[in-house]
Amino acid sequence: MRLQARLLGPLEVSVDGMPVRLTGRPSGLFAVLAMSAGSVVSAERLATAVWGDDLPGNPRASVQTNMTRLRQLIGAQFVETTAVGYLLRVPPEQVDALRFLELIDLAAAAPDPGTESRTLTDALALWRGDPFEGMRSVWLAEAETPRLVERYLDATERRIDLDLAAGRYDGLVSELRDLIVRHPLRESLWARLLGTLDAAGRRAEALEQYETIRRRLSEELGTDPGPQLREIHVKLLGAAPSTAPAAAPAPQVIVPRQLPMDHAGFVGRDKALAAMDSRLGDATSPTVITLIGGAAGVGKTALAIRWAHRVAPWFPDGQLHANLRGFDPSGTPRTPQEVLRGFLTALQANGQQVPHGLDAQVGLYRSLLSTRRMLIVLDNARDAEQVRPLLPSSPGSHVVVTSRDDLTGLIVAEGARPLPLDVLTPQEGWQLLEQRLGAQRVHSDPSATDEVIERCARLPLALSVMAARAARRPDTPMRALALELANTRSELDAFALNDPMTDVRAVFSWSYRTLTDAAARLFRLLSVHPGPEVSVAAAAAAGGLPIPHTRRLLSELHTTHMITESAGDRFAFHDLLRAYSAEQAQQIDTEQQRHEALLRVLDHYLQTANAASVALDPYRVPIPIGRPRDGVTVEPIGDHREAVRWFTTERPALVAAIPRAVDARADDFAWRIAWAVSGFLDMAGYWDERAAAIHATLHISPQDTDWPWQAIGHRSLGHAYVRMGRFADAHRHLSQALELFRRRGDQVGQARTHLNIGIVLDRQREHAQGLTHSLAALSLYRAEGHLAGQADALNAVGWDHAQLGDFEQALTYCRQSLDVHLQLDHRHGQADVWDSLGYIQRSLGRYEDAYASYRQAIDIFRDLGDRFDEATTLVNLADSQVAAGDPATARRTYLDALAIFDELRHPDAAIVQSKLAALRH
Repeated sequence: MRLQARLLGPLEVSVDGMPVRLTGRPSGLFAVLAMSAGSVVSAERLATAVWGDDLPGNPRASVQTNMTRLRQLIGAQFVETTAVGYLLRVPPEQVDALRFLELIDLAAAAPDPGTESRTLTDALALWRGDPFEGMRSVWLAEAETPRLVERYLDATERRIDLDLAAGRYDGLVSELRDLIVRHPLRESLWARLLGTLDAAGRRAEALEQYETIRRRLSEELGTDPGPQLREIHVKLLGAAPSTAPAAAPAPQVIVPRQLPMDHAGFVGRDKALAAMDSRLGDATSPTVITLIGGAAGVGKTALAIRWAHRVAPWFPDGQLHANLRGFDPSGTPRTPQEVLRGFLTALQANGQQVPHGLDAQVGLYRSLLSTRRMLIVLDNARDAEQVRPLLPSSPGSHVVVTSRDDLTGLIVAEGARPLPLDVLTPQEGWQLLEQRLGAQRVHSDPSATDEVIERCARLPLALSVMAARAARRPDTPMRALALELANTRSELDAFALNDPMTDVRAVFSWSYRTLTDAAARLFRLLSVHPGPEVSVAAAAAAGGLPIPHTRRLLSELHTTHMITESAGDRFAFHDLLRAYSAEQAQQIDTEQQRHEALLRVLDHYLQTANAASVALDPYRVPIPIGRPRDGVTVEPIGDHREAVRWFTTERPALVAAIPRAVDARADDFAWRIAWAVSGFLDMAGYWDERAAAIHATLHISPQDTDWPWQAIGHRSLGHAYVRMGRFADAHRHLSQALELFRRRGDQVGQARTHLNIGIVLDRQREHAQGLTHSLAALSLYRAEGHLAGQADALNAVGWDHAQLGDFEQALTYCRQSLDVHLQLDHRHGQADVWDSLGYIQRSLGRYEDAYASYRQAIDIFRDLGDRFDEATTLVNLADSQVAAGDPATARRTYLDALAIFDELRHPDAAIVQSKLAALRH
């Protein structure tokens, strides 16, 4: 099948010649994927490209939902899901925008003007209007559209030049007038119009047009025509050579061009480059200061230099550059006076004219810049005081500053516009390695390449070091390189070089030694934190510090880019900085100090997770946890919404904390955290993580012999395996749990395990056996007077009767269950019963009642954040809609369920797809 995408105008998509109509968000996603045809685009980049700063609450889920709709519209075979994102399976030549760019490049390499002109004509013929017309994508509008339009105008101007050189004037004046209507201030178009009119013998008209553009530039921009137009104007006037005596030759004016060589290995950073482009002003604009901030080795200098070379033509009076050495092996930043002397020399100030005092030098510097439009790049600044004397005061210039410090003073006082820079995306990491090592080598083992990129923490400096070493060993496969990184004694040893400017460990040290002692200590102890991000409260626990003091130290670490701050008071450092933090901790802090810091962090997570688990399910068996340790702050959890929000945010750290506690022989923390987080992981669909967490702790026998962790662990693991469809494993662990509970005489534990066994049997369609276990659970719960358990068991008995066709009995048991759940205000239990009632009502042909019951359940599951049960109930609702003869509504409901199953990577997605396929026949 052949997919064709036309983006240069209103969106047109066809499959095997048949048009496909795309609208709304799917059209934006399609266009972004099409512009990256053949390359993987991450879900994060897709979300940012389509929604911009107005991201939905769950960007990844929203992308998945819309991607499901896109697959339905164009065909699932064209959209491939990978570990890091999505890929549109379409050759670039079948995307008109990419074909246009390809033809432009072919034209530039054409062997003769005739071939070049024909190739450009073919490229321009692909345009039907404005790119991406009517599509909803911030990235397309702000980044891709201006780029394509600029290439279009360049190509058009080049084709016109070729026509003029060949004497082909027909239609050029009309074409140029039409272009000028759309781009009225583009001087290069006006220059060609004047030249075409003159070549056609219409000089008087050309002079009139020059006056038109001169007035327009003066009125709208307050500026005069540029050199190209002025030169044509002189030619049109036919000015004769002057007969005045020759003046003494003027001194040669040297325009400073101090930019360093562009970085050949630069890749990606499209969003950052577009943001910098958007800040370009004109000759009358106030000076713009762009402040590129980020951690060591993240590529700040490379970005600044790449952008400076791109926009150098905008600054005809030259470019100045200085390395301020704010963070440098020498440890001595350059003084403003030292830098100013170099700048003044570049501006041709006579050595004798340069005054001695700093204020006087600044005055002369700014005077020399007052009539010039300059680009000034100040690299590696230490602080705002080092930068301020180097700023021009007149309009028209642009300053780019890079620093590991936030330079907040420049933002506040001088209006600098920050541009924070993070590590590369996985896709950009691939691009860097492809550029350095060749696509064939990098693609020979994709999983090994992924591992190399991640072990380099996607840090450009580390990836460049690794690529340089690999380039010297062209026969070494990517898998061997990945193994070398994995087996290196210290993560930083793999990037050690003799050059201190590129040795990753040395580069980090320049920032570390600027920290205060307290901030340096917190930086080291944060290495014990198990997760990718740390909250203020968790950081406070690591340091054993009060929250206000911790905030001040985190601010210092963030200001120097030793850590990064994300939304919601959360901080992180990439893996190599974490490795450097751990190295420093091992060298400076004792083993006991590091262990105590870890125990405080684990206690913070245990205390808060326990409170959150109780908020999620007040009837869950409580665990003994004791009082918080000294120096530990417990985050307040008000209700189930706050609990879901906290668990969602902290899930990666909680999951990582369990094996970390096991490794540290902190068993009491390991099993307690596993139990506290288990309920949320089940509800949110993270069953593999739930299973791994419990499995890692099954060997633990708690010191508190009243707490049967191994029995509960086997039961929880069995339940996780039910969710994952591993029924044999589920039976094995549930049988072990039941036996352990029997030995203890724990009737409540036995009852809950019987219910879990009933769930397995239900999934295996063994409903009669399932009923036996549900009745056993009900009997045990009644014997213990356990109301919440009785309510669950009543619903299970009712469900089993419904599956066996006894709907009257089923209604009786389920209504009894609902009454008890309402009495206890147990919302999840209520949702379970509403789902059962919906099935019973559908089976009895009472479709409206079934719809109402299912929607009650869906609303509660959604409110609780229970994604799997929400999806399952959506499928049940859609089944009812099919049975009632409403396939159109059922299709929409199935798609909503499919989006959730896809997000959870659950095998039930295949069942929903088969139901959707059945609707099409």
